[in-house]
Amino acid sequence: MTTNPGAVRVPYTGGEKESLHASLNRHRDAVLWKLEGLDDERLRRPMTPSGTSLLGLVKHLGSVEYGWFRTTFGYGTEPLWFDPFAGEDMSADQGETTAEIVDFYGRARTAADDTIAERSLDDLGTSWSGATVSLRWVLIRMVEETARHAGHMDIVRELLDGTAGDHRPG
Repeated sequence: MTTNPGAVRVPYTGGEKESLHASLNRHRDAVLWKLEGLDDERLRRPMTPSGTSLLGLVKHLGSVEYGWFRTTFGYGTEPLWFDPFAGEDMSADQGETTAEIVDFYGRARTAADDTIAERSLDDLGTSWSGATVSLRWVLIRMVEETARHAGHMDIVRELLDGTAGDHRPG
């Protein structure tokens, strides 16, 4: 097994919150790695019949980071230029640049990290569906969501240029 000494690792003996956050960060970093070295055309190219593209997935992940971590716990978010409930967060075709989408994802991550730092795992919020959820549940949900889409991005990237792997090689 090849390891990447710079990669985020889930601590073998860490606390629950620290471990969940580290797991989320591992997948977040993989998402950004999948963009490296590609030109704008390939980042936007739909690679599935449903229109999945690398940038569309990054935009979607930024949207759900804001929604689950910020809105759920009563914090504000930046104004969105797209409607995530109409599926506009899954494509990169609303006139935005690659840098704007990547920066949006970075701001969403930072805002989510602020919520994680400020709240305990047992703190409760109200999701977009009206369900009462804990920060613990949201962290688990976002690890699942980010890992799922990082896997989609792995397949899309392999189709684009043959690069595959779940995390940057060491």
